[in-house]
Amino acid sequence: MSKKKGLSLEEKRTRMMEIFFDSKDVFQLKDIEKIAPKTKGIAPMTVKDVLQSLVDDNMVDCERVGTSNYYWAFPSKALNARKHKLEDLQKQDSQAKQRKVSLQKAIDKAKVGRQDTEERSCLLKELKALREERTQLQAELEKYRECDPQVIEEMRKSNAVAKDAVSRWTDNVFSIKSWTKKKFAFDDSRINKAFGIPEDFDYID
Repeated sequence: MSKKKGLSLEEKRTRMMEIFFDSKDVFQLKDIEKIAPKTKGIAPMTVKDVLQSLVDDNMVDCERVGTSNYYWAFPSKALNARKHKLEDLQKQDSQAKQRKVSLQKAIDKAKVGRQDTEERSCLLKELKALREERTQLQAELEKYRECDPQVIEEMRKSNAVAKDAVSRWTDNVFSIKSWTKKKFAFDDSRINKAFGIPEDFDYID
């Protein structure tokens, strides 16, 4: 045969509360220590600890009179305690819902200005094209580095023109970033991520 399973702490607490609710009387510890094992099956060695846990949770009242402690608990108090607990939980639920609404508004606000626009797409395409052109010019310059000086000079001029163009667009990008910062209070990393701008983006030396 399997060994009988003992009562859990919560089961012991529930049964001990039944002692108070059924009798609506006031007890001393020695009274509870006699009643609990006989009528509720609570192990004698655990009665004091279970009772103290109920006192600590304000479910059972305790008052010292002379040299003795007296314990009591009435259903009306338990009902009020449950009502207060329910009110606290409802308040927490309401606060959580308000917090959720507030966070959603913050998210919606943060999304403003991050939508893809035709202007943004054009700027990014032109910036990409200029970068590609700059890469090609640098490759050409390297290719003719040891060739005709006149060709090299022409390449340098072309490269200078491309560099000026890139600088102008770099100015435009920084202007857009500056406007975005003021308008939406975004930091650099957030703006870079939104517009696909590399973190090391800067003017060409």
